Amino acid sequence: MSTLAKSVLFGACTFSLGIIGYVHYRQYYDRQQMHEGVIKDVERRQKRKAENVYNLQKQIELTKEIRNKQDSGNVT
Repeated sequence: MSTLAKSVLFGACTFSLGIIGYVHYRQYYDRQQMHEGVIKDVERRQKRKAENVYNLQKQIELTKEIRNKQDSGNVT
């Protein structure tokens, strides 16, 4: 083989290995991003659930106060 043919073959192999390496890296990176997205979604749901529970407790307390005021107003 001539030197030119060897260098072209080496360049093609190097380029192919580079592409394969990049594809594997990109797949790994994309999987990590998707996993982080799932974790963030779970955290958002938990936060939203905690806020809803807090709001529900406030509503229950306000309802009790209103009923107490109404009951005390009806008694007198």
